[in-house]
Amino acid sequence: MNCKDAQNLIDGYVDRELDPVRDLEIEGHLQECAVCSQGYKNHQALRNGLKASSLYFKPPADLQRRIQLSLRKAAKAEAAPRAMPKWWLSVAAPIAAAAVVVLSLVPFLRGPSTDDLLAREVISSHVRSLMANHLADVASSDRHTVKPWFAGKLNFSPAVEDLAKQGFPLMGGRLDYIDNRPVAALVYQRRKHFINLFIWPSTHGSEADTKTVTRQGYNLFRWTKSGMTYWAASDLNSAELQEFVELVQNQTTPRS
Repeated sequence: MNCKDAQNLIDGYVDRELDPVRDLEIEGHLQECAVCSQGYKNHQALRNGLKASSLYFKPPADLQRRIQLSLRKAAKAEAAPRAMPKWWLSVAAPIAAAAVVVLSLVPFLRGPSTDDLLAREVISSHVRSLMANHLADVASSDRHTVKPWFAGKLNFSPAVEDLAKQGFPLMGGRLDYIDNRPVAALVYQRRKHFINLFIWPSTHGSEADTKTVTRQGYNLFRWTKSGMTYWAASDLNSAELQEFVELVQNQTTPRS
């Protein structure tokens, strides 16, 4: 990637709108180019400045109730035009228009959900492990070698299972960083496809059913079990990855 390409994509990179491959290309360029690196810092400073609380207006807590009340009054007024004073039209119309504008902006103000942001992180970590040829810190198919390796490196003990007999051999494990914390990444293989299984303690006490996401050609499966959060990521087809997920769910009993 050259400077021109990086400058054209820097806004999307700052706003986390690019795919994982582009993210990694820009990261590599910024490490080598001082000019583009400074430009990135300037964009970050501008973005952080726009987040200042002084630039935001917090609507009154009862704004929604007042808008709904005004709309109901306007609807009643239309049903009985003879009983409605003429001056009310000049008030109701702007209120209704403002309500439409506010409601139309709500989806944009919310931004990406927590699950969306986590999915992006998981995909980026999966792709990075393949591009950097850094699938495992401890390369072994022996679960009794991989599991003890994490001792002292994490504040939890991930469940490690070898699923070679079921067609998903264990390749090893490594440390990764997702959701602002160190996590365990177990690596499995299915023919020429690699599967990254990310594990870390859940922040919610209850278990969560399996959810699936497809992004940039990668399939993701997410679930919570026994106080642990799991994300499985791979370019393996969805049916076989689901088979892998079900094997993990049936055989693992993690401990925090």
